[in-house]
Amino acid sequence: MVGCAAGKATDKATDKATDTASSTASPADSAAAETPCQSVVTRDALPTWARDGFSNDGSGTPHVISERGDLIAVLFNYPPVSSENPDEGTKILWKSRLPQEPMQPLRIEATLAGTTTTLLREVPGGPGPSSVQLPAPGCWRLVLSWSGHQDRMTLQLS
Repeated sequence: MVGCAAGKATDKATDKATDTASSTASPADSAAAETPCQSVVTRDALPTWARDGFSNDGSGTPHVISERGDLIAVLFNYPPVSSENPDEGTKILWKSRLPQEPMQPLRIEATLAGTTTTLLREVPGGPGPSSVQLPAPGCWRLVLSWSGHQDRMTLQLS
C-alpha cells in the first residue's frame, strides 16, 4: 500500500493506492471504534502455508494473522509507522492461505478507529509485497478482499 493525501492516487511497481475519505459512520462502526485495538503481532513461526520464500520457519519475523486466518501480513519494518510520504513506508508481505484463482488485486478498506477516516487501497496482482502507507498513527481496522475471499485484520501504527 502506498500512502497518499486524501483524494490523490499514487502508483508504484508493486502497489497502487487510492484514497477516499468517508464522512459517514454507522452505529456498528462507532461500537467497533470504541473497542481496544486488537493488533496481535507475533514472532512465532509462520504458519506452514506462509513459509514459501523463507529459508526457515520464519521464527522471529513479526507478523499478524487475519481474523479468519486466511491472510497473513509479514511486517518487514516493525513497528509499522504512519506517514503521508509515498517514499516512506512499512514493507508488508501479504500471503494468502486460500487459492487466488482467478488472480485479482488485494483490496484494502482501512478505517482509523475512533474516526470516520476510511481509505481504499489496492495491491495489484493480489496478496504480495507492498509498502504500507497509512497517514496517521493509531489503530487501523482493515477489511481485506482478494480473489473472491474476504477477511479482517487490525494494525496498530505508531
